[in-house]
Amino acid sequence: MLLDLSGKKALVTGIANNRSIAWGIARQLHLAGAKLGITYLPDEKGRFEAKVRELTAPLNPGLFLPMDVQNPEQMQSVFQQLERQWGQLDILVHCLAFANKADLVGDFTNTTAQGFRTALEISSHSLTSLCRLAKPLFSQGASVITLTYLGAERAVPNYNVMGLAKAALEASVRYLAAELGPEKQVRVNAISAGPIRTLASSAVGGILDMIHHVEERAPLRRTVTQQEVGNTAAFLASPLASGISGQVLYVDGGYCIMGF
Repeated sequence: MLLDLSGKKALVTGIANNRSIAWGIARQLHLAGAKLGITYLPDEKGRFEAKVRELTAPLNPGLFLPMDVQNPEQMQSVFQQLERQWGQLDILVHCLAFANKADLVGDFTNTTAQGFRTALEISSHSLTSLCRLAKPLFSQGASVITLTYLGAERAVPNYNVMGLAKAALEASVRYLAAELGPEKQVRVNAISAGPIRTLASSAVGGILDMIHHVEERAPLRRTVTQQEVGNTAAFLASPLASGISGQVLYVDGGYCIMGF
């Protein structure tokens, strides 16, 4: 069976620029034949909208909508528009994460309560919120895909509160898989990607050192690319992965197996 997503409708969140992992996923879904809906984070001057619209134009998205996951009305509007225009959703891609920079550096015990709430709300709970809104629209055998990182299970320098957010995200994957699987065979999985230089990762101090460390230690002696993560997402979205749910798949050149 070849990987073919023709006719599938996919909503992709989290594209910021051409370095975004979400961008790599969107491209591979498009190449496999999926019809895309794109959301962007709105800002007062419209800079994100213009940048993401220009970047994604070659993918010919059928939906292009603003969505701030801290704005419940805006999230609701996205899925109302999706229902009117598409009627169903086959693939949901969650590539959303944020923490205040001050809560990523220094001593973990200095994490503020507000910083903790912000990181958990945007990086973890947003997946649950999106699945709640998408639940009535999911097609038989739909696929939900999110992004995590090794910092969810290991203490990674300069990751701090985001490690907790990603651990909560991975737990959410399991609980969502248990809830959404029985009725419509909806599958929920996470991809744990190796460090990639993106707009989001630039907030992590020493990201280049992390990348170089992976290049020196990983079995493949390199880090991975957006395209490789996108290929894995396309696989998870396809019938080829019909028996996989509630899992974290590592796309990190094998780094996670190493003991040093």
